[in-house]
Amino acid sequence: MRRALILAWTEVLHVVRDRATLAQVLLIPFIQLLVLANAATFEIRDTPLYVVDQDHTSVSRGLVTRFAASGDFRIAGASASPELANERLLAGDVTMVLTIPREFERNLVRTHSGVVQLVVNAEKGMAAGIVQFYASRILTRYAEELGAAGTTGLAPSGVEPPPRPGAPRVDVRTRAWYNPSLDYRHYMVPGILVALVTLIGTLLTAQNIAREKELGTLEQLNVTPITRAQFIAGKLLPFWFLGMFELAGGLVIGRLVFGVPVLGSPLLLLAVAAVYLVAALGTGLWISTIVETQQQAMFVTFFIMMIYLLMSGLFTPIDSMPRWVQVVAEFNPVRHFVGISRAVLVKGATLRDIQRPFIILAVFAAAVFTLAVRQYSKRAT
Repeated sequence: MRRALILAWTEVLHVVRDRATLAQVLLIPFIQLLVLANAATFEIRDTPLYVVDQDHTSVSRGLVTRFAASGDFRIAGASASPELANERLLAGDVTMVLTIPREFERNLVRTHSGVVQLVVNAEKGMAAGIVQFYASRILTRYAEELGAAGTTGLAPSGVEPPPRPGAPRVDVRTRAWYNPSLDYRHYMVPGILVALVTLIGTLLTAQNIAREKELGTLEQLNVTPITRAQFIAGKLLPFWFLGMFELAGGLVIGRLVFGVPVLGSPLLLLAVAAVYLVAALGTGLWISTIVETQQQAMFVTFFIMMIYLLMSGLFTPIDSMPRWVQVVAEFNPVRHFVGISRAVLVKGATLRDIQRPFIILAVFAAAVFTLAVRQYSKRAT
């Protein structure tokens, strides 16, 4: 153990003397967290909307006013010509076209129903669905206002309008648990923090042994009495402490700057992080033992990290992925630690609640550390 600590201290001295590496480890993750937590958002605001109002009545103007005042949409143009609207949509200047047909108000009064058309630019996929949901919500609320005033309801084209006054209706009341304010940062900040620490820690450890090979100092270490397990442990310990520092600092920033709730035990989260970092950094050291240069280490690391992040549930839910992807994602340590971080911080989960993913992390950490030691042994003999 003493030999591993001595080797770890030499790694600490190397990081401290290399100011570029020190800045990369201590400052860049916090700067990226502050930037990405505001950039990686599921909210869509000020969507450009083009209005084709062919009715020009008080009801149609009231509907347009509701869209403009919602904060979700920005009126980017208006006319009575569908052709002009289609041109703006094709050019990408607007995302949605709202068409209010002629005799819209008259139909509301006579038949107690009205239809409007929403044309959405769906090339952005998921964003189009969110925009459509925002628009439907505005229409529903406006229909409730008209119904309360004795007029009727309205709906997008192809959607059944709300029931007439006096008709049976279901009163649905919803409650948002764990994130009642629906603040996306409470969901994203823990995941982004895990991703940043994993990316930087894995990249640095992946370059570690490869740098020794390029400098020719690895052969000198191989003739010393230090064992292979002590060598890997000595290489891992400095970055393990740095990773724990970054996680703790990131949690403080998340709490103070973004208001991320801490409903569970921070000590429990740090204890799980201690195991997770062995898995993440051990992966980097394993990569470093199988490559010959730092450039190769960077390519392999980014290849693995892309798979880690895309299959972690950080940006897209695991449940919506194909079944075979869900099975493969069970072997992804980032997926499990992201889930644990969100559960502990936002839900107040205890050790019993996170027992299964924690055991998977522990097994993965032990396996990848052993793999790194065995791989290095082949290189050393």
